[in-house]
Amino acid sequence: MAEFTRQRGKRQEDNGLGSVLDLLLANARLVLGVTGAAVLAIATLAVKRLIDRATSPRDEGDPKAEQKTLEESWQELALIKATPKPPHKQRREDLSEPLLSPAWPPVPGEAHEPRVCPAPPETPQLESSPPRCLTLQEKLLSHYSNRLAVPEAQVSLVLQLAKSICAQLQNFLRNKCPELPFGSLFLSSPLLDGLRALTADHVHLMLPVVLDTALWSLIPGEDTVVRNPQYWMIKRTDLEYFPRGCSPWDRFIVGQYLSSNALNETLHKLLVASINWPAIGSLLGSIIHPVVASQELKLEVKHDQVELSITLFPVVEMDDKVLLAAPPEGLVENLWLESFYRAEVSAVKELDAGDSGVRQRCLCILNSVCKTHPALRKLTGSPLTHVVLHLSATSADWAEDDLADRFQQVLEELVGYLERGVLPSYFNHKINLFCKLSEEEIDEMGFMLYRAVSEPELLLMEK
Repeated sequence: MAEFTRQRGKRQEDNGLGSVLDLLLANARLVLGVTGAAVLAIATLAVKRLIDRATSPRDEGDPKAEQKTLEESWQELALIKATPKPPHKQRREDLSEPLLSPAWPPVPGEAHEPRVCPAPPETPQLESSPPRCLTLQEKLLSHYSNRLAVPEAQVSLVLQLAKSICAQLQNFLRNKCPELPFGSLFLSSPLLDGLRALTADHVHLMLPVVLDTALWSLIPGEDTVVRNPQYWMIKRTDLEYFPRGCSPWDRFIVGQYLSSNALNETLHKLLVASINWPAIGSLLGSIIHPVVASQELKLEVKHDQVELSITLFPVVEMDDKVLLAAPPEGLVENLWLESFYRAEVSAVKELDAGDSGVRQRCLCILNSVCKTHPALRKLTGSPLTHVVLHLSATSADWAEDDLADRFQQVLEELVGYLERGVLPSYFNHKINLFCKLSEEEIDEMGFMLYRAVSEPELLLMEK
């Protein structure tokens, strides 16, 4: 009796489930269409069979029956997966037009084929290629070609303005100070020296101070009060035989030494008070005015197309030394700074010409990325050039394909120099090019470059 009751209950459950499934399938045809209903029917049948097998008594100990049941289950699941998906409905452009428009009524004796609506053309899908990761070499070349290009028209205009101002200043000095044997003024700038300049907004104007070598001699920097081998003193000699007045530059002597400060002060007064810059500016279509508050001899030039800064440097060339009237800040006077710019440009060009190298290109990129990072701005110019020259003595491969390797190697060398706090000059190892940096500045630079050694792309990011 209990067994009967169990079987009866099972049949009732099966009948109830069947009624639900039949109702579901009947409504599915209306909602999903014929194809969708067929898919649902197959899936429902498979599920129903699985339920039946799960609730029906198993043939214990009959491996063939179990194997058959398992195979039927996988076949039904495969049948569900293999059932074709319902096609997308055709979209009608005009809702008033029927989906099928056969000729009606049909013409007698004429065979009519069912008209099939053409499928809409599929829009070709462009495969979106994954973003291409640029190598460091490609990023460096792109940075050099895209961000360091100075328009030729701007370069031409800047040079034209600078040369015109140079000529006007030369004429003024010859008329105002005929007793002072100034040499011919000349421009000094990466724009002229063949190096790719970062910007065309700054030019140096060099004013030669011609000395009689019989009356003047150089005192090495180690023997000066600052004990810095990069600063020199120019001493007046043989005063007992050639007293003051024998040299036109004796008026700038302070304690038997030619004072860079005294010469700069005189020239500053001439630039500020004696030269009619408004008249010269109108002649050149510009506005020119000297920077009064600056200790440097600086002019600001504003043109419709460019703005230019010109710095004037008195320069002494003696005993193969190039000395600028650029004394250190403070109470120290009479000192002249040795400049290696001309030697730097010459050495880099000769090395690149000898092996078709990319040292100049590497330097332009380094100067650019250091200039855009506030912590590295004091590394532009001479220090970077001396690092490249030091590296060229040990690494001979400077072809274009090796640009990324050399760039990374320069960063590693810089980190090493900053760790020691010493960057020796390539031309005089006694000179430390980091001597003007504070410990805080060195630490900040070292931290930034230490990160950049492993991730050089950090320096190439837009700022």
